[in-house]
Amino acid sequence: MYHTIKVRRATKPVTVICVFAGDKVVRGSKHAATIEIALAHPGFRGDNGEVVAAGKNMLALGLGDNKQFSLDSMRVAGGRLVKVLARMKVTAIDVELSAQVDKRATALDALGQSLAEGIALAAWRFDYFDGKASKKSTKLSQLDVHSSDKIFLAGLTRGVTIAASVNEARRMAATPPNICNPDWVAQQAKKIGRASGLRTRVIGFKEAQKLGMGGIVNVGKAGASKPCMIVLEHRPRAISARVKTEHIVLIGKTITYDTGGYSLKVNNGMKGMKYDKCGGMAVIGAMQAIAALKLPIRVTGILPTAENMVGGDSYRPDDIITMHNGVTVEVTNTDAEGRLVLADALSFACSDLKPTAIIDLATLTGGVVVALGHFCAGLFCENDALRRRVKDAAAATGESVWRLPLWKEHRDFMRGQHADLINSNPQRSAHPIQGAAFLSFFVDESVPWCHLDIAGVANSDSNQDVCAAGPTGWGVRTLVELLTRWSSKL
Repeated sequence: MYHTIKVRRATKPVTVICVFAGDKVVRGSKHAATIEIALAHPGFRGDNGEVVAAGKNMLALGLGDNKQFSLDSMRVAGGRLVKVLARMKVTAIDVELSAQVDKRATALDALGQSLAEGIALAAWRFDYFDGKASKKSTKLSQLDVHSSDKIFLAGLTRGVTIAASVNEARRMAATPPNICNPDWVAQQAKKIGRASGLRTRVIGFKEAQKLGMGGIVNVGKAGASKPCMIVLEHRPRAISARVKTEHIVLIGKTITYDTGGYSLKVNNGMKGMKYDKCGGMAVIGAMQAIAALKLPIRVTGILPTAENMVGGDSYRPDDIITMHNGVTVEVTNTDAEGRLVLADALSFACSDLKPTAIIDLATLTGGVVVALGHFCAGLFCENDALRRRVKDAAAATGESVWRLPLWKEHRDFMRGQHADLINSNPQRSAHPIQGAAFLSFFVDESVPWCHLDIAGVANSDSNQDVCAAGPTGWGVRTLVELLTRWSSKL
């Protein structure tokens, strides 16, 4: 694969012409005759992502059935294309579209973005810890991508920018816990903030104690690297008049490693718990992309960061802790720690940042994986307008969500006998909903709020067309699409 994907013109690129299944004629291209010969090749059907040579320095890329074509099809085509290009050791391509492709400006821009996302996401590989015994193939240095169509080219540029931020989220998510602890995440956030023009603040352990953040403090106090809360602010100089009063807050659960605490994970249940920070990594990736794209809307990202370890000063089942907003919680399960750190972040956001909407992402429950599998994230949102915005953005990016209920009965189910709340009901009823119900006590009723449980989609056990096995960076593209539309008031 490639270390870097860049949008720029090269001197001797390979021309890639996108065609649909069943195309016989390519109109409007100076390469029409050559491509028509390729289309007549008996082994080429134009299936999505199928590639065939079409003369010197030319390839035909199939997009599949025109009637079933979508932006997600374009991402898959890009993901399959880049693997062929890597095998051929191609270093530059120029993309042309079939005459049958929708040439409206909005469609062309979106198609360019989707193709670039597919290429750049599929080209990424976590190789930062490859040693002398590695048998992985050496990465090619760079792939240059270009197009003569200016609108399509603008989409390519945007897609590469967004994918780079997704890949940054994946890099941090895959970093092992002996390196990636709360201190490391804070340093990485500062580095990204400086490079992106984001204002960065880190609320350290002692300050969190003074602020009464009982969730973050108790979950992370046994770790050698103490917990913290990272705040990244995007305050653009130019804010769209349509969203001048808007302040959107994104919150991501950032548990750098989860042993389960004294409610210890067993039967190899700890394996892969470095991915318990993927909600926070999605937020940091989204903030990087939002800044790079200079979106004209105020956005703040919050990463409540801790490692849930076992030690002499670990918090225990039966402990009662007081949260940032004064709510008391009886701990029934130390492995339900993510909702405790998120609760403090939600309360802090409402009291100190005065948001007009909050979206949080978290690998929160195994229950949502049982309910929805690895096919989509669970969405909890009782505000119709915000829910519609999130669902539309997710649909555009191919990151599927499915709404789950959050009723008064679910909230009542989380009330405690010895404290205001319990962090986990010993009964397994409505298991994926319990976490959302608990969190709802820490959001002001006047603030639109959406909770996304990404436990089933944050990482993949097997290679996919666009993402290799490992962290997916799920949520970065949805958040960027959401904020892009929001800043345009779509």
